[in-house]
Amino acid sequence: MIEGQEGVTWEHWCALADACEKHGVETLFRSDHYISQADESANVAHDAWTTIAALAARTTRLRFGTLVSPATFRAPALLANAAATADHVSGGRIELGLGAGWMEREHRAFGFVFPETPVRVEMFAEQLEIVHRLWTEDRVDFRGRHYTLENAPGLPKPVQRPRPPIIVGGSGGRGTIAPALRFADEYNTPFASPEDAARIRAKVPSLRFSVMTGCIVGDTHDDALDKARELHGRRPRDAGFEEWLADYSGRALVGSVDEVATRLDEYAQAGCDRVMLQHLQHTDLDAVRLIGRELSPSSPRS
Repeated sequence: MIEGQEGVTWEHWCALADACEKHGVETLFRSDHYISQADESANVAHDAWTTIAALAARTTRLRFGTLVSPATFRAPALLANAAATADHVSGGRIELGLGAGWMEREHRAFGFVFPETPVRVEMFAEQLEIVHRLWTEDRVDFRGRHYTLENAPGLPKPVQRPRPPIIVGGSGGRGTIAPALRFADEYNTPFASPEDAARIRAKVPSLRFSVMTGCIVGDTHDDALDKARELHGRRPRDAGFEEWLADYSGRALVGSVDEVATRLDEYAQAGCDRVMLQHLQHTDLDAVRLIGRELSPSSPRS
C-alpha cells in the first residue's frame, strides 16, 4: 500500500508495479489524496484512479485498488464509471476502496466539500449503495439526502462479475459497518492492533476483513533499523529516533522477515484475511522483494 501523495512520481509507480509483478505481490493498493501530509513544498500527488488505469494498461497480473477513495472527492456515478473503466483497462483486476474522507487540509486547499463527520458518513453510505447498484442493475433511480439519480443507465458495467470487490474503510463504527454489511465485500481498518482487529472483525462476520498498517522490513533486524532511521530522518520530528520507533512499532510492523512474519501470524489469528502493508519508503524495491517472496501467503516459507 503506497501513499501516492508523498512524492511518488510516475516513474516510481512504474518501478513499484514492475517489482510487484516480478516478485509475486498480488495487489498494489494506493491512497487517494491530493496533498502531502509531510512536505507540501514537494507535493506530487497524481490522481488515484488515473494512475491505477495507467498502471493497469502496462501490467498483466497485478490487481489494483484504493485505500480508500473519499466520498467527498467524486460524485458516485463518476466514481463508478472511473473504477469500471479501470476494470476494463485491466481486464478485471480492480478493487474499489471507499470511505468517508478525513483530511480537512486537502479539502480546504482544493475546494472539496468537507461537512461534519456525520454528514460525510451519510454521503459515503449513499455513494456505496449507488456504486453497487450502478454496477449490478440495468437502470438506477435514487433519491437520498445528498444524491439523486434519475433513470441512470448502469453503464459501463465492469468486467468482473458480478462486480469488482468493494472494500469499506473505517474504524468499526456503525456508520461504516452497517452499509458495508449491505453492499460491500470487505471491511478494512487502519493501524489496529491484533486485539483491536479481533474486536472489529467480530462486527463483520460475513465480510472479508483486513487491516492496513505500516511495514519496515529488512533481511535482518539491523537492516530494518537502518531503514527506520532513514524514515525518521526524512522530516523534523519532536521525538528522537528511539522514542519514535517505540511508538511506530506499536502500530506497525518493523523488523526482519521472520519478525514481521510472526506479527502477521498474530493478525491472522485475530481473524484478518489479509494485511495491506503501508510502504512509505517507496523507492526501496528490495522491500517489495521481501514482501512478495518471503511474506506472501503463496511463498515457500508459509
